[in-house]
Amino acid sequence: MRAPVVWTLSLLLTLASLALAQQPSGITAQALGQANLRAGDNINSALIGEITAGTAYPVLGRSQFYPWLLLGSPGTTSPIGWVYETLVALSGNLDQVPVSHLKLNDEPATATATSTAYPSPSVPPEANLSLDATSTPGPAGFGVIGEVVGEVNIRYGPGIDYPRVGVARAGQEFAVTGYHTQFPWVRIYFESLPNKQAWIARDLLRISGDLFSAPAISQTRLNLPPLSATPPAISSGGLGEGIPLSTGFRILADHLWNLVLERGFDPQTSRFGALFVLDLGSGEAFSFGDDIAFSGTSINKIAILTALYTQLEAPPSISLATDIANTMICSENVATNRLLSLLGGGNTYYGADAVSGFYEGLGWSRSFITAPFTTIGTPEPPPGPINLPRTSADQVKANPDLSNQLTVSEAGALLGSIYRCAYREDGPLIETYGNRLEPRECRQILHVMSNNTVDALLKAGVPAGTRVAHKHGWIADTHGNAALFFTPGGDYVIAMMLYQPEWLNFQESLPLIAEVSRRVYNYFNPEAPQPGIRDGYIPEAGSCDYNGDPLVIDIMQPVWSD
Repeated sequence: MRAPVVWTLSLLLTLASLALAQQPSGITAQALGQANLRAGDNINSALIGEITAGTAYPVLGRSQFYPWLLLGSPGTTSPIGWVYETLVALSGNLDQVPVSHLKLNDEPATATATSTAYPSPSVPPEANLSLDATSTPGPAGFGVIGEVVGEVNIRYGPGIDYPRVGVARAGQEFAVTGYHTQFPWVRIYFESLPNKQAWIARDLLRISGDLFSAPAISQTRLNLPPLSATPPAISSGGLGEGIPLSTGFRILADHLWNLVLERGFDPQTSRFGALFVLDLGSGEAFSFGDDIAFSGTSINKIAILTALYTQLEAPPSISLATDIANTMICSENVATNRLLSLLGGGNTYYGADAVSGFYEGLGWSRSFITAPFTTIGTPEPPPGPINLPRTSADQVKANPDLSNQLTVSEAGALLGSIYRCAYREDGPLIETYGNRLEPRECRQILHVMSNNTVDALLKAGVPAGTRVAHKHGWIADTHGNAALFFTPGGDYVIAMMLYQPEWLNFQESLPLIAEVSRRVYNYFNPEAPQPGIRDGYIPEAGSCDYNGDPLVIDIMQPVWSD
């Protein structure tokens, strides 16, 4: 007779955790810089590997009591280790992740990179980041030093529920003034706070000296003085009409701000976003991140086309109309440079200067182009030294292209100005270039952009068939979209940019941009809201060519009503 098998609670939990660990939750995590992987959900577990920014790892489980997450391999979803929650940026709701008790062995984990079916632009040079926290070794006498091993949040107390009071990056050093006996956090000397004390998760520091010679803190509830209020991140007005925000529009702004933060794009870190929204009916506008200069990518081609129309004395020829379509829809740089050459009297660099002058004529100084777009072959030499503009925007934080930059408010306000030129025959474009720009031409600009075949990004947040005049643009570290929406509940503009050093994953940027768009659409159309974002699509590279297309005939028309 076979002896009965006695299952212990520990073994049952382990088996259940192992089963759950093979089932991806749909939630992913990316390292903020770099993060250690441990065999268990505590600081004393064996260090078995590390992950770095740029790869999204499936979250397989979470600790029942502590802020630790079990990650899996992107390819196989096999468990690769536990990571402390504040070391990663999450996409999705952790409440959907099952509790896990899985303990791994102490063999080093291999974190493999994930692949994507989305376009793969070239990787730019490493960003030169400027973060807000400086090393504070503290007064003489502190014998324990903590060196930051990756970009980290500095908290007011020993836990992620405490307010963030700063951000530090790899290599910065802080004097350790104590350690917590219950939580894996250490107290540091932090000059910026009145009490000179702040906290960093212990696993984020490389400790020099005997940590346990520092004072031990065991209180689970700290009696801390209140922090002073921080200024609001959202600014009203932007480059809209400067009209005070209505209550509903302010609530929308707050919701979108919190959404971007929840998705891990935080302006206090090296991974962040910027947004501009303009109500074309009321003139209300709000923005955040407007003080940051981003790479202009192909979104600045809106300015190229509009500047070109201010110089045209007759409707475009068939060749010019083809270049316009290929520039605005296919983002073809060869065609774009021919437009710049036409603007510059045969020289692309003079054409770029003309676009910058176009912005300046509208009173906008933070967006510019100083060189042609990159193409295959020998580049055209500049006619002389290129002066790289210095603007009032932060031209370091988002590692912007030195010759092609924009801010979200100026990109969005330009679309708003084209709309007003087209349908109201007023606004900045008419006031500045009214003797050289016709409403018909503004309508043609929007008609071309309404034929954009990229159905992802902002367009994926509204019902299929909605008219959206937009221009997309992305490079390895920056993804963006600027769009004008024609909807039953009102017309509006959204301009949005997202940035992550070195590489931004489309699987994170596309859903967030679409969700922002969906929420704005539902604000304007509460009677028929969009229930969810659409999958959208991005056409294959090289499949776009408007030679002989009926759209070219539209662009050539001397009279146009749309």
